[in-house]
Formats: sequence, structure tokens, C-alpha cells
Amino acid sequence: MLITNEFEAAQSIDKVWSFFEDIPQVASCLPGADLTNEMGDDRYEGTVAIRLGPVKLEFDGAAEVKERDEANKTIAVDASGADKRGRGQAALQLKVALASSPKGTKIGVSLDLQLAGAAAQYGRGLVADVTSVLLSEFATNMENRLDAVESGLDPARASSTKPASGLVIGLRAARIASIRVFRRFFLPYRPQAN
Repeated sequence: MLITNEFEAAQSIDKVWSFFEDIPQVASCLPGADLTNEMGDDRYEGTVAIRLGPVKLEFDGAAEVKERDEANKTIAVDASGADKRGRGQAALQLKVALASSPKGTKIGVSLDLQLAGAAAQYGRGLVADVTSVLLSEFATNMENRLDAVESGLDPARASSTKPASGLVIGLRAARIASIRVFRRFFLPYRPQAN
């Protein structure tokens, strides 16, 4: 399933590119992610844990930076993992493209996510909505970290990334789903102005 998202950061494209070149720093801003091993040659091992209500998925996996294009400010990462309890697998291809914007930097994210097993039982819409919430939290954490670096503070103290869990993600994903349903069913019936 292809999921795309776009957000902006107030920092310059060069500062944001520097951030994305440091994979451990990127991982520290993603809720539920924990980088456990840097294997060299742009390869990493880690875990991702997501809890939504009574369901908890914990993946052990690996990621590899497949492409870095500094001239065009794009980066591509492939990752895969298996649930610790053997209930499923996940694989993704992530592409990030940066562009200058009036605010600072526009960050475009394209995520091709494949799920198998227990994780695949959740509908495409729910997975996309939860992913959208996680990307939004990532954007906030990234912005906080970049602000801390700019202010001369310790970035590790500035971004307190929490596990991806619970009620907040569920409520935010439900809100996104409600908006999508509203747009699909009610907006086509708006009266047209003459």
C-alpha cells in the first residue's frame, strides 16, 4: 500500500538534509522506533513497537539506505521486519524528497508498505490513518530536535519521543477516518453556485 505525506519545517533545506543524513537521529524521532545496532555501510537493526488498544505489534528488523542523492536532496530506505511473536511481517520502501519552500523546507514522504499476518488484518484505511498520525508525530519531533540544535541545546533532551501507543493514536486515526468518510459522502452533494 502506498502512503504519501507532506509537511514543512522552518529550517533551511541544508539543515533538514543534514538531519536526514543521520539515520540514528531520524530513528530517534519516530514514535515506537528504537535503533539497536549500526552495522556499517548504511545498514541498521532495530525494533518498532506499535500499540493500538489491546493490540501490540513489535517488529525486529533491519533497514538499509539504498540511495542518497545530495544534489536532488532525496533519500531512499528499504526496511523489513518480523513480529517478535511470529504473527506477521512488514516490509517498506521509504523515499524522502526535500524542496525549499517559503517557510523553510517542504518534506515529501512516500512509503510503500507491505504487511502480512496479523498486521495485515487491519483495513487499508486504518493502517494509512495510523501511519499518517505517526508521520505527524515524527514531523513534530524532528522540528523540536532541529530547533534544539539551532538553539545550542542537547537535541536528545529536546525531543522526548514516546512509544507509538494507545488512545491518542486511535483517536487521531479515527478523526482522520471520519474526515475522509465525510468528504467522500457529503462533499459531492454540496449545492453548486450559479
